[in-house]
Amino acid sequence: MSALVHQLRFEQKVFWRSREAAVFVFIFPLLLYALLGSVYGDEIDGEAATDVLLAGLFGYGAANTAFAGLAITLVTRRESGVLKRLRATPLQPTTYLAAVLLSTLVTFALQAVALLALGGLAFDASMPENPLGFAGAIVLGVACFAGLGVGATSLIRSAEGVSAVVNVVVLPMAFLSGSFGPTQDFPAVLQAIADVLPLTYFLRIVNGVYLEGDSVFADPTALLVVLAWGAAGVAIALRRFGWMPRER
Repeated sequence: MSALVHQLRFEQKVFWRSREAAVFVFIFPLLLYALLGSVYGDEIDGEAATDVLLAGLFGYGAANTAFAGLAITLVTRRESGVLKRLRATPLQPTTYLAAVLLSTLVTFALQAVALLALGGLAFDASMPENPLGFAGAIVLGVACFAGLGVGATSLIRSAEGVSAVVNVVVLPMAFLSGSFGPTQDFPAVLQAIADVLPLTYFLRIVNGVYLEGDSVFADPTALLVVLAWGAAGVAIALRRFGWMPRER
């Protein structure tokens, strides 16, 4: 346990000392919310626009932090030889990965608090109708997208291309899933694509707990789809995750 706590503290120090990571992972969703909250009108689908957008940015934040941020971190460390060197230390691989995942959870939890504070102070947004369910949604989002992030790490071959790859995935997914606004007027083909994306179903859960006060288990279909996507990422990682730099 002491090794886990020590590594978790180290991971947090490394994250916050990296200005690029802090801006891309932590600040960017806050900036998007500030911009979108200033543009949209009073209501979206009968709900306060600032509340709907805030729920959407929670979803985007989960994907950006746990999927994109984790994939970038692990691929960069693998290709620079950091993961290879870690295998030669007494630190257990499971302890290292657990610390990285817990650090991701801490970062997203802090981001969620910052979004709530920004929404409440700048846009008079509401607080979650179900705080406990909202906390559960944070854990669920990190579990799903971290699983996908580790799986993506196994498939991305170079540190130079990892940022481009994850952004090509995350930004269109967020747009199609409704993180940035309503999607009911999208063409049918785009809505069909959105219907298979994990963020679409995660946003259903977030909207339920944040806007309606539902339990995180209120939509079993959405919950199962989110968990299935996370499990698929883990399954890929178990087969293909490597600690050594890839040959080119």
